[in-house]
Amino acid sequence: MCGIVGIVGKSAREVILSGLTNLEYRGYDSAGIYLNDLAGKEYLAKATGKIHQLEAKLTPDQQGLVGIGHTRWATHGEPSVNNAHPQFDETKRFYLVHNGVIENYQELRSQYLSEAAMVSDTDTEVVVQLVSKFAREANLSAFAALKKTLKLLKGSYAFLLIDNTKPDHIYLAKNKSPLLLGIGDNFNIIASDALSVLDQTKTFIDLHDGEVGDITNDSYYLETLAGKPVIRKPYQLEIDPNAASKGTYDFYMMKEICEQPAVLRHLTQYYLDKSGEPRIDDEIVKTMAQADRFYIFAAGTSYHAGLVGKILLEHLTGIPTDVGYASEAGYHFPLLSRKPFFIFLSQSGETADSRVVLQEAIKRKIPSLTLTNVMESTLAREANYAISLEAGPEIAVASTKAYTAQIAVMAILAKAIGKQLKTVTAKQFNLKTNLALAAEGIEQLIANQAKIKQLAKTKLISSRNAFYLGRGIDYPVALEAALKLKEVSYIQTEGFAAAELKHGTISLIENDTPVIALINDPVTAGLMRGNIQEVVARGAQVITIASQDLAQAQDDLVLANIDYYLSPLISVVPTQLLAYYAAKEKGLNVDQPRNLAKSVTVE
Repeated sequence: MCGIVGIVGKSAREVILSGLTNLEYRGYDSAGIYLNDLAGKEYLAKATGKIHQLEAKLTPDQQGLVGIGHTRWATHGEPSVNNAHPQFDETKRFYLVHNGVIENYQELRSQYLSEAAMVSDTDTEVVVQLVSKFAREANLSAFAALKKTLKLLKGSYAFLLIDNTKPDHIYLAKNKSPLLLGIGDNFNIIASDALSVLDQTKTFIDLHDGEVGDITNDSYYLETLAGKPVIRKPYQLEIDPNAASKGTYDFYMMKEICEQPAVLRHLTQYYLDKSGEPRIDDEIVKTMAQADRFYIFAAGTSYHAGLVGKILLEHLTGIPTDVGYASEAGYHFPLLSRKPFFIFLSQSGETADSRVVLQEAIKRKIPSLTLTNVMESTLAREANYAISLEAGPEIAVASTKAYTAQIAVMAILAKAIGKQLKTVTAKQFNLKTNLALAAEGIEQLIANQAKIKQLAKTKLISSRNAFYLGRGIDYPVALEAALKLKEVSYIQTEGFAAAELKHGTISLIENDTPVIALINDPVTAGLMRGNIQEVVARGAQVITIASQDLAQAQDDLVLANIDYYLSPLISVVPTQLLAYYAAKEKGLNVDQPRNLAKSVTVE
């Protein structure tokens, strides 16, 4: 969601503005920057809207050798200049940027700051005013005042703090929101996302919850809130910065849709041996094979991938599988079987809702696995096991290639567990061939996307409402397809198990209502055709997407044949393209839908 970049030791303005621009994909509504040249001059600029609007508020001479910057996604208070970060205290000595949510900020404001002159509606200003109060009244250093303040806070935070009486330092703190330290040559950099600063360094140190730090250009000191020094070895992050560029594409979303065949081929090479058998850590496979039930927790697109994963796991392993919204399970914990195993799906590995569930699993000593695209993330680090999605950086807010990677990796994992359990279904499941067929089938769709663009233009963009219908494994795809369309095009879209439509909601079908029907389930294909006729009789404008074996002459899009259990890898792609073109034809920002963020790091 919100983004943070801070640096000590070099061209702060240039580095911070570049880093914030690289973080635009996360979604934001305002931005700000504080710069100090270490010679007595300091500059603060804040703006609503885009980074270029912030940059326009700085004059060419306003530079700095230390600085902090922030992109804000509004939680407390509307998007405005006053509510944008950095926030500052009433003496204008301290400047603070913050990702996260302070749950008890109102109580703290009433107890400690009833006389303070507050200029924003944010929880962040309460924190910086507290730091200032403690520094003044107890004659504390900035670092000590920050630590005293942290001990009062409830909630999540990643903080960067500058004291303009000692401007060559940045003080930092982390709890439940991502933050990492980048090590450079006579400079140090702090960011909420490594992608934002990969052009500056590839050497990083992860910060853990409850840690604070004091950073200068040539040194860093980390400790726990209890005062215990933290020594952690830096690591190299081997990501090509060019992988996060749009290249020749108009939008990241299209680039990432087109990358899906390459991702599937890479996963085949990475996780399958020459004979097509899975290469998954033996300890993971043996531990999971001992479970009597799997519990998948996720949010949004990852939740929909989990619904497909449930079908794969049950089919290939014979082990019952439940799927839950992490946001619900964290506070309404499910009744568990005797030998549960938890699986977390998260593109970023920083999903706050999932982390709440993981923390509860750790307390109860429930074994857990995270499937994520970021192996240095919190969910990967804190679960018992982690498996990489190997999808490469995903920048567009609307997830595409991470979804197909999650399904492919769950299929590989399910095959490995089924092999351990010696199930017949796993033995007969040809992963290597079907992943290759999926890659080819997606390439065919991408090569012939002109028809999909035309369907979006003629049947979708003029409508306020739309429906996706599916049965069997097509139903979770319908849910994901509906999410994509409403995410980026703002067309109110619902996904339905097709037969359920007539249990009341068919009353919403009017003349020319778009209904997109998925037909990839051989068991219910005939019934699905009947469901289509029911909406046609009520005036719906239907788009049919069918696999080749089940297709009829009138179908709009025909998909390459593939094993039923992997059909979502192909069937979701035309729905991604429909969403993309519906948004683009409406003149919308496909990569940054309004009010949405890429990584949801607050509950």
